[in-house]
Amino acid sequence: MTDSAEPDFLVLGYVTITRDPRTQLVVASRCTPEVVGILETVGRFREAPGPRGPFIRQPHDMPVDQQRHYATAAAQALLISGFSVYLDPSLNTLASPDGDRAAAHRYLDQLTERARKATDDEQVAEILAEVAAPAAEGLLSHLVETLITTWVAWSQRTEGPLYTDGLAMRLMETTSGLSRGGDEIRNIRNQAAAKPAASQPPSPPGPAASPPARGR
Repeated sequence: MTDSAEPDFLVLGYVTITRDPRTQLVVASRCTPEVVGILETVGRFREAPGPRGPFIRQPHDMPVDQQRHYATAAAQALLISGFSVYLDPSLNTLASPDGDRAAAHRYLDQLTERARKATDDEQVAEILAEVAAPAAEGLLSHLVETLITTWVAWSQRTEGPLYTDGLAMRLMETTSGLSRGGDEIRNIRNQAAAKPAASQPPSPPGPAASPPARGR
């Protein structure tokens, strides 16, 4: 490279999730088909027509707290899937001064409150999907992955009382049970999501009309 040449550098293709200052819509950019699939599944984003072509956004009528919740969930899923992500700080529900642990606890508390207020099968299915969604999206999948990693590291130690007592193997067996439980929760979720809304009971028949009076 000569002194006058431009230096070579790597430009990262960040997926950007931000709030449009004019419309207040939560929008995403630099979306490959795989990114769009994650945004639609986890973040409730949808493709919409725009003046410069289609773009990805959340619904117009989504409440602000749900915008932040689903935008954060989508960003986390993208990061775990290997994408570089910029999430607008105003949308990040995990950004807090008291650390990631407290933020995670608040998220679980919010999920519990949503479960407490669920009034139909669709809302129940949404909660079960967050708990036991496959791959990177579900809370239970994260927990199983953490336990498997713990077991792998533990099982590589071939000495010590904890290993010889079989505790590492018991951990793996318990983790396998959690994984099977996640499969069953997903099955329940799918059935709840597919269940049609309860139909209204038919109205009781009105009083029978009196026969017309016969003329004398």
